[in-house]
Amino acid sequence: MEDTYQLLDAGGGRKLERFGEIILDRPCAQAVWRPELSAAEWQKADAVFHRSQHDSAWQCRHRLPDAWECRLGGIVFQVQPTDFGHIGMFPEHLRCWERLRQLASASTGQLNVLNLFAYSGGATLVAASCGCKVCHLDASKKMVEWARRNAALNRLESAPIRWLIDDVGKFLTREIRRNSQYDAIILDPPSFGRGTNQELFKIDDNMLTLLGQCRQALKPEAKGLFLSCHTPGYTPIVLENLLRQSLPPGKLESGEMTLVASTGTRLPSGAFACWTR
Repeated sequence: MEDTYQLLDAGGGRKLERFGEIILDRPCAQAVWRPELSAAEWQKADAVFHRSQHDSAWQCRHRLPDAWECRLGGIVFQVQPTDFGHIGMFPEHLRCWERLRQLASASTGQLNVLNLFAYSGGATLVAASCGCKVCHLDASKKMVEWARRNAALNRLESAPIRWLIDDVGKFLTREIRRNSQYDAIILDPPSFGRGTNQELFKIDDNMLTLLGQCRQALKPEAKGLFLSCHTPGYTPIVLENLLRQSLPPGKLESGEMTLVASTGTRLPSGAFACWTR
């Protein structure tokens, strides 16, 4: 079945997206150019999210369902507007999913994949659909429950997925102590976050330590690690340098995560770096 997500336009500090039958207008700091679609097309948005220093809120032009479904990259997501302006899926992660599928198809056995800061489970479900064994970890109970609903939508309830609510650093410390290792690791760390017991994660302070833990959690014959980031200043070259210093010699690739609008405009949406054996 075809994807039902589409980036319609971006510009003026905003992006216009279709999620299934619902059109949303949300902030996008990178879109400093002018929109290409007409104002009338932008007015077709069912809801607009406004963010300011003092308040953030959705303004609905039409009543939105509490939740609905959207398909992206062969995966069905339950989407719903949150108080932070997120809706439960990050379309720019498609490139990571492509790498996962390539690793799985090239492997002669079942891969054991660790997905850290796993959010609503896009990478988890792609890996599981390729026959991988997956450990899905997020510090938010709400997000892990959301990811499990997505698994049900994709008929992956019985797939070999461990659903864990935990702090990433503490989990990796225990895994290293137990000598538990993985064939591949995926991580999309936030700029700032809290663990299950309010452990503080700041990307500037914790990134090198986190990658050092990931190296220890990778098998000697590990296939790959995919790092993505939405923090300003963490460019593709920055991420590639971090992986070069933190991981064994291997093939490195880095670049911008982008979305292409129906107008042809390319929208930068964070950076990625990928290490493969």
